[in-house]
Amino acid sequence: MITPTTGNTGPFTILLARPRGFCAGVVRAIDIVEQVLQKYPPPIYVRKEIVHNKAVVESFRQKGVRFVDSLEEVPAGGLVVFSAHGVSPDVRKRAQERKLRVIDATCPLVTKVHLEVHRFLKDGYSLVLIGHADHDEVVGTVGEAPDRIHLVATEEDVAGLDVGNPSKIMILTQTTLSVDEARKMIEIIQKKYPGASTPPRHDICYATQNRQDAVKELMREGMQLLLVVGSQNSSNSRRLCEVARKTGVPAHLIDKASEIEDGWFGGLRCVGVTAGASAPEYLVRDVIQRLQAAGRGVVREVSVREEEIHFSIPPDLMGSQEKP
Repeated sequence: MITPTTGNTGPFTILLARPRGFCAGVVRAIDIVEQVLQKYPPPIYVRKEIVHNKAVVESFRQKGVRFVDSLEEVPAGGLVVFSAHGVSPDVRKRAQERKLRVIDATCPLVTKVHLEVHRFLKDGYSLVLIGHADHDEVVGTVGEAPDRIHLVATEEDVAGLDVGNPSKIMILTQTTLSVDEARKMIEIIQKKYPGASTPPRHDICYATQNRQDAVKELMREGMQLLLVVGSQNSSNSRRLCEVARKTGVPAHLIDKASEIEDGWFGGLRCVGVTAGASAPEYLVRDVIQRLQAAGRGVVREVSVREEEIHFSIPPDLMGSQEKP
Protein backbone atom coordinates (compact mmCIF):
# COMPACT_ATOMS: atom_id res chain seq x y z
CA MET A 1 0.00 0.00 0.00
CA ILE A 2 1.45 3.36 -1.04
CA THR A 3 1.15 6.24 1.39
CA PRO A 4 -0.39 9.28 -0.30
CA THR A 5 1.78 12.29 -0.89
CA THR A 6 0.86 15.87 -1.59
CA GLY A 7 1.08 17.30 -5.07
CA ASN A 8 -0.79 19.48 -7.49
CA THR A 9 -4.01 17.59 -6.97
CA GLY A 10 -3.43 16.48 -3.37
CA PRO A 11 -3.92 13.04 -1.80
CA PHE A 12 -7.26 11.28 -1.80
CA THR A 13 -8.88 8.04 -0.70
CA ILE A 14 -9.64 5.47 -3.38
CA LEU A 15 -12.91 3.65 -2.70
CA LEU A 16 -13.05 0.33 -4.55
CA ALA A 17 -16.56 -1.02 -5.11
CA ARG A 18 -17.45 -4.61 -4.40
CA PRO A 19 -18.95 -6.39 -6.22
CA ARG A 20 -17.49 -5.21 -9.52
CA GLY A 21 -16.36 -6.70 -12.82
CA PHE A 22 -17.27 -10.07 -14.27
CA CYS A 23 -20.73 -11.47 -13.56
CA ALA A 24 -21.60 -15.16 -13.76
CA GLY A 25 -22.97 -14.83 -17.30
CA VAL A 26 -19.77 -13.23 -18.56
CA VAL A 27 -17.59 -15.79 -16.79
CA ARG A 28 -19.63 -18.55 -18.43
CA ALA A 29 -19.37 -17.00 -21.90
CA ILE A 30 -15.61 -16.51 -21.64
CA ASP A 31 -15.12 -20.03 -20.27
CA ILE A 32 -17.11 -21.41 -23.19
CA VAL A 33 -14.88 -19.72 -25.77
CA GLU A 34 -11.74 -20.83 -23.89
CA GLN A 35 -12.98 -24.43 -23.90
CA VAL A 36 -13.93 -24.25 -27.59
CA LEU A 37 -10.40 -23.06 -28.38
CA GLN A 38 -9.02 -26.07 -26.50
CA LYS A 39 -11.39 -28.63 -27.97
CA TYR A 40 -11.85 -27.69 -31.62
CA PRO A 41 -9.44 -26.82 -34.44
CA PRO A 42 -9.45 -23.29 -35.84
CA PRO A 43 -11.00 -21.29 -37.19
CA ILE A 44 -13.47 -20.56 -34.37
CA TYR A 45 -16.15 -17.99 -35.10
CA VAL A 46 -18.12 -15.90 -32.61
CA ARG A 47 -21.22 -14.03 -33.74
CA LYS A 48 -20.90 -10.43 -32.50
CA GLU A 49 -18.65 -9.68 -29.51
CA ILE A 50 -18.73 -12.50 -26.97
CA VAL A 51 -19.08 -9.79 -24.29
CA HIS A 52 -18.95 -6.02 -24.64
CA ASN A 53 -15.36 -5.37 -23.66
CA LYS A 54 -12.51 -4.36 -25.97
CA ALA A 55 -9.78 -6.08 -23.96
CA VAL A 56 -11.60 -9.40 -23.80
CA VAL A 57 -12.41 -9.36 -27.51
CA GLU A 58 -8.87 -8.40 -28.50
CA SER A 59 -7.43 -11.14 -26.30
CA PHE A 60 -9.52 -13.73 -28.09
CA ARG A 61 -8.64 -12.28 -31.50
CA GLN A 62 -4.98 -12.83 -30.66
CA LYS A 63 -5.82 -16.47 -29.92
CA GLY A 64 -7.35 -16.89 -33.36
CA VAL A 65 -11.05 -16.26 -32.70
CA ARG A 66 -12.85 -14.55 -35.56
CA PHE A 67 -15.70 -12.23 -34.60
CA VAL A 68 -18.37 -11.81 -37.27
CA ASP A 69 -21.48 -9.67 -37.59
CA SER A 70 -23.32 -12.13 -39.82
CA LEU A 71 -23.54 -15.90 -40.08
CA GLU A 72 -22.84 -15.47 -43.78
CA GLU A 73 -19.23 -14.86 -42.80
CA VAL A 74 -19.00 -18.36 -41.30
CA PRO A 75 -18.19 -21.14 -43.81
CA ALA A 76 -21.03 -23.63 -44.30
CA GLY A 77 -20.65 -26.41 -41.78
CA GLY A 78 -18.36 -24.33 -39.56
CA LEU A 79 -18.50 -23.80 -35.80
CA VAL A 80 -19.97 -20.62 -34.36
CA VAL A 81 -20.45 -19.42 -30.79
CA PHE A 82 -23.45 -17.23 -29.99
CA SER A 83 -22.54 -14.34 -27.67
CA ALA A 84 -23.71 -13.82 -24.10
CA HIS A 85 -26.37 -11.35 -25.32
CA GLY A 86 -28.46 -13.97 -27.08
CA VAL A 87 -29.89 -14.21 -30.60
CA SER A 88 -33.30 -14.27 -32.24
CA PRO A 89 -35.03 -17.41 -33.58
CA ASP A 90 -34.28 -16.20 -37.12
CA VAL A 91 -30.54 -16.37 -36.40
CA ARG A 92 -30.89 -19.90 -35.02
CA LYS A 93 -32.89 -20.92 -38.08
CA ARG A 94 -30.25 -19.48 -40.40
CA ALA A 95 -27.54 -21.40 -38.55
CA GLN A 96 -29.50 -24.63 -39.13
CA GLU A 97 -29.96 -23.84 -42.82
CA ARG A 98 -26.20 -23.38 -43.22
CA LYS A 99 -25.53 -26.53 -41.18
CA LEU A 100 -23.40 -24.65 -38.68
CA ARG A 101 -22.34 -26.25 -35.44
CA VAL A 102 -23.66 -23.89 -32.77
CA ILE A 103 -22.36 -23.48 -29.23
CA ASP A 104 -24.63 -21.17 -27.28
CA ALA A 105 -23.04 -18.80 -24.74
CA THR A 106 -26.26 -16.84 -24.11
CA CYS A 107 -26.49 -15.71 -20.50
CA PRO A 108 -29.14 -17.81 -18.70
CA LEU A 109 -30.76 -14.61 -17.42
CA VAL A 110 -31.25 -13.42 -21.01
CA THR A 111 -32.66 -16.83 -21.90
CA LYS A 112 -35.10 -16.36 -19.00
CA VAL A 113 -36.48 -13.20 -20.65
CA HIS A 114 -36.80 -15.00 -24.00
CA LEU A 115 -38.81 -17.76 -22.33
CA GLU A 116 -40.98 -15.19 -20.60
CA VAL A 117 -41.87 -13.66 -23.97
CA HIS A 118 -43.49 -16.88 -25.14
CA ARG A 119 -45.06 -17.73 -21.79
CA PHE A 120 -46.79 -14.37 -21.47
CA LEU A 121 -47.86 -14.28 -25.11
CA LYS A 122 -49.42 -17.73 -24.63
CA ASP A 123 -51.28 -16.36 -21.60
CA GLY A 124 -52.74 -13.55 -23.74
CA TYR A 125 -50.61 -10.62 -22.63
CA SER A 126 -49.54 -7.66 -24.74
CA LEU A 127 -45.80 -7.21 -24.19
CA VAL A 128 -43.93 -3.97 -23.56
CA LEU A 129 -40.14 -4.26 -23.43
CA ILE A 130 -38.07 -1.49 -21.81
CA GLY A 131 -34.67 -1.35 -23.49
CA HIS A 132 -32.34 0.21 -26.03
CA ALA A 133 -33.09 -0.72 -29.63
CA ASP A 134 -29.46 -0.96 -30.76
CA HIS A 135 -28.32 -3.32 -27.99
CA ASP A 136 -27.59 -6.91 -29.05
CA GLU A 137 -29.64 -8.33 -26.19
CA VAL A 138 -32.72 -6.30 -27.11
CA VAL A 139 -32.39 -7.23 -30.79
CA GLY A 140 -32.47 -10.89 -29.78
CA THR A 141 -35.40 -10.49 -27.39
CA VAL A 142 -37.53 -8.51 -29.84
CA GLY A 143 -36.71 -11.16 -32.43
CA GLU A 144 -38.60 -13.73 -30.35
CA ALA A 145 -41.87 -12.04 -31.41
CA PRO A 146 -41.11 -8.96 -33.54
CA ASP A 147 -44.74 -8.21 -34.37
CA ARG A 148 -45.96 -8.54 -30.80
CA ILE A 149 -43.38 -6.75 -28.66
CA HIS A 150 -43.61 -2.98 -28.12
CA LEU A 151 -40.14 -1.56 -27.40
CA VAL A 152 -39.88 1.63 -25.35
CA ALA A 153 -36.89 3.58 -24.08
CA THR A 154 -38.31 7.03 -23.30
CA GLU A 155 -41.42 8.70 -21.94
CA GLU A 156 -42.18 9.81 -25.50
CA ASP A 157 -42.13 6.16 -26.61
CA VAL A 158 -44.70 5.32 -23.93
CA ALA A 159 -46.89 8.24 -25.00
CA GLY A 160 -47.01 6.77 -28.48
CA LEU A 161 -47.84 3.24 -27.32
CA ASP A 162 -50.90 1.59 -28.82
CA VAL A 163 -51.12 -1.99 -27.57
CA GLY A 164 -53.57 -4.57 -28.78
CA ASN A 165 -54.86 -5.58 -25.36
CA PRO A 166 -54.45 -2.62 -22.97
CA SER A 167 -56.28 -4.47 -20.18
CA LYS A 168 -53.63 -7.22 -20.05
CA ILE A 169 -50.07 -5.92 -20.40
CA MET A 170 -46.84 -7.48 -19.19
CA ILE A 171 -43.71 -5.32 -18.86
CA LEU A 172 -40.30 -6.87 -19.54
CA THR A 173 -36.90 -5.18 -19.29
CA GLN A 174 -33.44 -5.40 -20.80
CA THR A 175 -31.28 -7.11 -18.16
CA THR A 176 -28.56 -4.44 -18.09
CA LEU A 177 -30.67 -1.33 -17.47
CA SER A 178 -30.25 1.05 -14.58
CA VAL A 179 -32.54 -0.12 -11.78
CA ASP A 180 -33.74 3.45 -11.26
CA GLU A 181 -34.26 3.96 -15.00
CA ALA A 182 -36.34 0.80 -15.26
CA ARG A 183 -38.40 1.69 -12.19
CA LYS A 184 -39.15 5.13 -13.62
CA MET A 185 -40.20 3.69 -16.98
CA ILE A 186 -42.40 1.10 -15.30
CA GLU A 187 -44.14 3.88 -13.37
CA ILE A 188 -44.71 5.83 -16.59
CA ILE A 189 -46.16 2.78 -18.34
CA GLN A 190 -48.40 1.94 -15.39
CA LYS A 191 -49.64 5.52 -15.25
CA LYS A 192 -50.89 5.12 -18.82
CA TYR A 193 -51.96 1.51 -18.33
CA PRO A 194 -52.79 1.04 -14.62
CA GLY A 195 -53.29 -2.70 -15.04
CA ALA A 196 -49.85 -3.34 -16.55
CA SER A 197 -47.95 -6.06 -14.72
CA THR A 198 -44.30 -6.95 -14.23
CA PRO A 199 -42.87 -10.48 -14.03
CA PRO A 200 -42.75 -12.14 -10.59
CA ARG A 201 -38.97 -11.66 -10.55
CA HIS A 202 -37.43 -8.52 -11.99
CA ASP A 203 -35.65 -8.99 -15.32
CA ILE A 204 -32.71 -6.75 -14.43
CA CYS A 205 -29.95 -9.18 -13.58
CA TYR A 206 -28.57 -9.55 -10.08
CA ALA A 207 -25.09 -8.37 -11.15
CA THR A 208 -26.35 -5.17 -12.76
CA GLN A 209 -28.30 -4.29 -9.64
CA ASN A 210 -25.46 -5.23 -7.27
CA ARG A 211 -22.95 -3.05 -9.12
CA GLN A 212 -25.35 -0.11 -9.11
CA ASP A 213 -26.00 -0.60 -5.40
CA ALA A 214 -22.24 -0.60 -4.80
CA VAL A 215 -21.87 2.73 -6.62
CA LYS A 216 -24.63 4.20 -4.44
CA GLU A 217 -22.77 2.99 -1.36
CA LEU A 218 -19.59 4.72 -2.61
CA MET A 219 -21.59 7.94 -2.83
CA ARG A 220 -22.78 7.52 0.75
CA GLU A 221 -19.11 7.12 1.70
CA GLY A 222 -18.34 10.54 0.24
CA MET A 223 -17.19 9.71 -3.30
CA GLN A 224 -16.62 12.85 -5.38
CA LEU A 225 -15.61 11.24 -8.70
CA LEU A 226 -16.25 7.79 -10.17
CA LEU A 227 -14.05 5.85 -12.57
CA VAL A 228 -15.87 2.98 -14.29
CA VAL A 229 -13.73 0.41 -16.06
CA GLY A 230 -15.65 -0.76 -19.11
CA SER A 231 -16.18 -0.25 -22.83
CA GLN A 232 -18.45 2.33 -24.44
CA ASN A 233 -20.71 -0.35 -25.92
CA SER A 234 -21.25 -1.95 -22.51
CA SER A 235 -24.76 -0.99 -21.41
CA ASN A 236 -24.34 -1.94 -17.77
CA SER A 237 -21.05 0.01 -17.55
CA ARG A 238 -22.68 3.13 -18.94
CA ARG A 239 -25.51 2.74 -16.45
CA LEU A 240 -22.97 2.80 -13.59
CA CYS A 241 -21.82 6.21 -14.80
CA GLU A 242 -25.42 7.38 -14.97
CA VAL A 243 -26.11 6.31 -11.39
CA ALA A 244 -23.34 8.63 -10.20
CA ARG A 245 -24.08 11.51 -12.56
CA LYS A 246 -27.75 11.66 -11.59
CA THR A 247 -26.67 12.69 -8.09
CA GLY A 248 -24.17 15.26 -9.38
CA VAL A 249 -21.05 13.07 -9.06
CA PRO A 250 -18.85 13.21 -12.19
CA ALA A 251 -18.09 9.82 -13.76
CA HIS A 252 -15.71 8.64 -16.49
CA LEU A 253 -16.04 5.39 -18.45
CA ILE A 254 -12.56 4.13 -19.37
CA ASP A 255 -11.28 1.01 -21.10
CA LYS A 256 -7.86 1.15 -19.45
CA ALA A 257 -5.66 3.07 -17.04
CA SER A 258 -3.88 5.04 -19.76
CA GLU A 259 -7.12 6.92 -20.47
CA ILE A 260 -7.06 8.55 -17.03
CA GLU A 261 -6.43 12.30 -17.14
CA ASP A 262 -4.68 14.09 -14.29
CA GLY A 263 -7.00 17.06 -14.64
CA TRP A 264 -9.92 15.02 -13.34
CA PHE A 265 -8.68 15.00 -9.74
CA GLY A 266 -8.08 18.60 -8.75
CA GLY A 267 -9.08 19.24 -5.14
CA LEU A 268 -10.71 15.84 -4.66
CA ARG A 269 -10.52 13.90 -1.40
CA CYS A 270 -12.40 10.72 -2.37
CA VAL A 271 -12.43 8.86 -5.72
CA GLY A 272 -14.45 5.73 -6.47
CA VAL A 273 -13.45 2.90 -8.77
CA THR A 274 -15.67 0.12 -10.12
CA ALA A 275 -16.00 -2.03 -13.24
CA GLY A 276 -18.83 -3.12 -15.49
CA ALA A 277 -19.92 -6.75 -15.61
CA SER A 278 -17.79 -7.51 -18.68
CA ALA A 279 -14.55 -5.84 -17.55
CA PRO A 280 -11.69 -8.10 -16.34
CA GLU A 281 -10.21 -7.52 -12.90
CA TYR A 282 -6.67 -6.94 -14.19
CA LEU A 283 -7.86 -3.70 -15.79
CA VAL A 284 -9.14 -2.55 -12.40
CA ARG A 285 -5.76 -3.37 -10.84
CA ASP A 286 -4.06 -1.30 -13.53
CA VAL A 287 -6.27 1.68 -12.68
CA ILE A 288 -5.52 1.36 -8.97
CA GLN A 289 -1.80 1.08 -9.65
CA ARG A 290 -1.92 4.14 -11.90
CA LEU A 291 -3.56 6.17 -9.15
CA GLN A 292 -1.25 4.90 -6.43
CA ALA A 293 1.88 5.34 -8.52
CA ALA A 294 1.15 9.05 -8.52
CA GLY A 295 1.10 8.94 -4.73
CA ARG A 296 -2.52 9.95 -4.68
CA GLY A 297 -4.11 7.71 -2.13
CA VAL A 298 -4.74 4.47 -0.30
CA VAL A 299 -7.41 1.96 -1.28
CA ARG A 300 -10.42 1.05 0.83
CA GLU A 301 -12.76 -1.61 -0.48
CA VAL A 302 -16.46 -0.96 0.09
CA SER A 303 -18.60 -4.10 -0.09
CA VAL A 304 -22.38 -4.22 -0.28
CA ARG A 305 -22.83 -7.98 -0.75
CA GLU A 306 -21.13 -11.17 -1.86
CA GLU A 307 -21.96 -12.84 -5.17
CA GLU A 308 -22.04 -16.64 -5.21
CA ILE A 309 -24.00 -17.31 -8.41
CA HIS A 310 -22.39 -19.64 -10.94
CA PHE A 311 -23.68 -20.79 -14.33
CA SER A 312 -22.48 -24.12 -15.78
CA ILE A 313 -21.08 -24.38 -19.26
CA PRO A 314 -22.54 -26.92 -21.75
CA PRO A 315 -21.72 -30.50 -20.65
CA ASP A 316 -19.91 -31.39 -23.88
CA LEU A 317 -17.41 -28.60 -23.17
CA MET A 318 -16.60 -29.64 -19.61
CA GLY A 319 -12.84 -30.06 -19.44
CA SER A 320 -10.50 -29.68 -22.37
CA GLN A 321 -8.98 -32.20 -24.70
CA GLU A 322 -6.33 -32.13 -27.35
CA LYS A 323 -7.31 -30.75 -30.71
CA PRO A 324 -7.68 -33.36 -33.44
